[in-house]
Amino acid sequence: MNPEIIQLEEKKLIGKSRTMSLAGDTTKELWQSFMPNWKSIPHRVDEKLYNMKIFEPGFDVKRLTPSTPFQKWAAVEVEAFGEDVKGMEAHEIMGGLYAMFLHHGPASHFHETLQYIYDVWMPSSNYQLDDREHFERFDQHYHPRDPNAIEEVWIPIKRGTDLTF
Repeated sequence: MNPEIIQLEEKKLIGKSRTMSLAGDTTKELWQSFMPNWKSIPHRVDEKLYNMKIFEPGFDVKRLTPSTPFQKWAAVEVEAFGEDVKGMEAHEIMGGLYAMFLHHGPASHFHETLQYIYDVWMPSSNYQLDDREHFERFDQHYHPRDPNAIEEVWIPIKRGTDLTF
């Protein structure tokens, strides 16, 4: 599973967010509150949905525990901020270098993809995790239990320092 390395431009998102942890995961409730109104968000760029996570600065994936807090978003990309959409918030993804992987299969196997990214790919790559937004992107037909589901997994990276001489 080799990623595509992409220099991402800034993106404007409109959606809903909650602070949670893996132990107190309220992702299902977040998406249930977002989905009934997402098509009414003006100036959408496309029909893609964003499942974004924002960790505290200095986040180290090796220290991730079930109680590690993060902000989770259910959102769509928009061309511009402007009209307030009731119950929705705005967030701008900083942009920067990302490794984009494809996860194939149900969400219940997503941890296997993340384990590969952080335990296999990243240590053997010339990249390190960067302090920016992590997100998955998928279309409106995505279903988390579908064995044929495909979602993009975007991991913020920066070039690592090579200490070999």
